[in-house]
Amino acid sequence: MAIDLVHPTHAPLAFCGQPFPKIISNAGKDAIRRFVEFFTANIRNKNTREAYARAVTQFCNWCEHRRFSLELLEPVVIATYVEELGKRLSKPSVKQHLAAIRMLFDYLVVGQIVPINPAASVRGPKYVVKRGKTPVLSAEDTRRLIDSIDGATVTGLRDRALIAVMVYSFARVSAVVGMNIEDFYLNGKRYWIRLHEKSGKLHEVPAHHNAEGYVDAYLQAARIASEKKSPLFRTAPGKQRELTGRRMNRKEALAMIKRRTKVAGLPESICNHTFRATGITTFLKNGGTVEKAQAIAAHESPRTTKLYDRTKDEITLDEIERILI
Repeated sequence: MAIDLVHPTHAPLAFCGQPFPKIISNAGKDAIRRFVEFFTANIRNKNTREAYARAVTQFCNWCEHRRFSLELLEPVVIATYVEELGKRLSKPSVKQHLAAIRMLFDYLVVGQIVPINPAASVRGPKYVVKRGKTPVLSAEDTRRLIDSIDGATVTGLRDRALIAVMVYSFARVSAVVGMNIEDFYLNGKRYWIRLHEKSGKLHEVPAHHNAEGYVDAYLQAARIASEKKSPLFRTAPGKQRELTGRRMNRKEALAMIKRRTKVAGLPESICNHTFRATGITTFLKNGGTVEKAQAIAAHESPRTTKLYDRTKDEITLDEIERILI
């Protein structure tokens, strides 16, 4: 969903391709300006901005349907909305919607648009994640997938390199497709990978020798190694084998993953995030520590890293046979 915010002084006002929320526009120009700034100046991550925009739009529509004005919103109103959301959305989705509303009103309070945040005291549903749900491949199946990709074509070399970077650097797909050629660089005697993470943070990790080999082979075949400022992973429309100058996006990467896993005979549930989880799980299974995995993955908390640890998922037959009845 594209975010379309028309400047407050322009008419008609538009937000996300729809009429501007009346609960905001009716509160005056200062409220409109602060609302626009919340999404443009305050939230820098594109995915977060779009998710929060969807949540806020739904909330504003709900308020408009019930003819609430901004100054009439109280904790009981927000709590009622959250209760209704819980009947049709999952707990994580409800928590995200509440977070978006709470963050918006914090911004409006600081801008002196409203005196208090009516969502501040509202509690969302209790939801604790102790185990991630992302499908994980075994080391053997990952190798099978990589080896099944035809290395005789430039698109095959591209796809193999993209998957390898995700696996061996525990990188998010958005960070990988966001790489320029200069982000694969020589540092001393080793190549390194520079990833552009959320909030504009740069994260640099040494390239695993396999990832280094795959990326280098791709660059040589594509003949783009000298174009340092241009995208590393590029599109190849339709059945063409020639690359364009346009950067791949995560949806195109996912479509590629689905094609490649189907050919390799792997589960349809495999997705972009699988390779981040696969790399971390394999690392931990081979003696790596959670602390080191956290550093490689650039996670803020070790608890997040542990969600990717599937080393305890395998229940062996020997353990089952301990049930002596």
